[in-house]
Amino acid sequence: MNKTRKKTWIQLAYLFPLMLLAAVSGCTTNQRSADEAVLKAIVVTEPVRYDSDDPALWLHPTDRSKSLILGTDKDEDGAIFVFDVNGKILHEKTVSGLKRPNNVDVEYGLSLAGGLVDIAVTTERLTNKLRVYRLPDMKPIDNGGIEVFEGQAQRDPMGISLYKRPKDGVVYAVVSRKEGPTSGGYLWQYRLEDDGKGNVRGIKVREFGLWSGKKEIEAIAVDDELGYVYYSDEQFGVRKYYADPDRPEGNLELARFATTGFAGDHEGISIYTINDGTGYILVSDQQANKFQIFTREGEQGNPHSHKLVKIVTVSAVDSDGSEITSAVIDSRFPSGLFVVMSTDRTYHYYSWDDIAGKDLVRAPNGVR
Repeated sequence: MNKTRKKTWIQLAYLFPLMLLAAVSGCTTNQRSADEAVLKAIVVTEPVRYDSDDPALWLHPTDRSKSLILGTDKDEDGAIFVFDVNGKILHEKTVSGLKRPNNVDVEYGLSLAGGLVDIAVTTERLTNKLRVYRLPDMKPIDNGGIEVFEGQAQRDPMGISLYKRPKDGVVYAVVSRKEGPTSGGYLWQYRLEDDGKGNVRGIKVREFGLWSGKKEIEAIAVDDELGYVYYSDEQFGVRKYYADPDRPEGNLELARFATTGFAGDHEGISIYTINDGTGYILVSDQQANKFQIFTREGEQGNPHSHKLVKIVTVSAVDSDGSEITSAVIDSRFPSGLFVVMSTDRTYHYYSWDDIAGKDLVRAPNGVR
């Protein structure tokens, strides 16, 4: 046997046990069986540089086709990438040089400098700050950032969701961190307001939120209209509280759901709203590449009973961040757009019609 052939057989002998182990171990949770229906993305974005994480949506007020999708690139040399509805990166709007931006959210109509501005806010984990940007130009309006969890040993901000209180238009940020107390106060809430010089400052207004201690709390979503905040207590379930910090019972946990049937981490939460107060809460079953869908409005007489109504498998892999709107975007998304992070450094866009199928309701006219 010549030396080249002998070397080839040695390599095969070395690789065979590894190949056999892979075959015997079967499909992982990130693989799909041949007969499993997988929801295909209509659009897959251009990739970010390092590590795609959490997305957010900004709806253009007059032309929805000009709406923006924001996505964090989680790295010490990170960024907020801005995409159009076709998944193309808008480099002139993308914000770079951020220190591990984790999650991002959008809110409309913050009172600032005598007018109303739409904002995007991200958690900058390595600086323990919130960073605030004006939409749609992504200009910073935070005077260098807003410190969070000051005076705490456990800071590292991760999750964020913005809440605009319907009765007075005050905007709040609900922020979680990498670690926190189990007995309450894992999340802190900040009122966002004008600092008197046209920049945004944050005033802490409450601490709330139980934690199981199992993993961490990252995914947060606020239902502005109904006034609730939801967050994923990873590997435990979803917890629900009032969003208004001035409610006397605001620190009372209202519900726990999605506590069974998940392969691993409970992650990204998105709320599909319908104009009559109904809709759906979508929760990422991260390691299974699925989203479990629960009723938004609960049951008659019990608004805190959220029933599982459908599970969908998506082509995005290992998703821990998502966002959804029931607004009409264009002919591809006539009943809403669902944006999902994927670990291949991209974001996937899905049509609500494809998610709903024949099982779930569609918003008749779309909402903002």
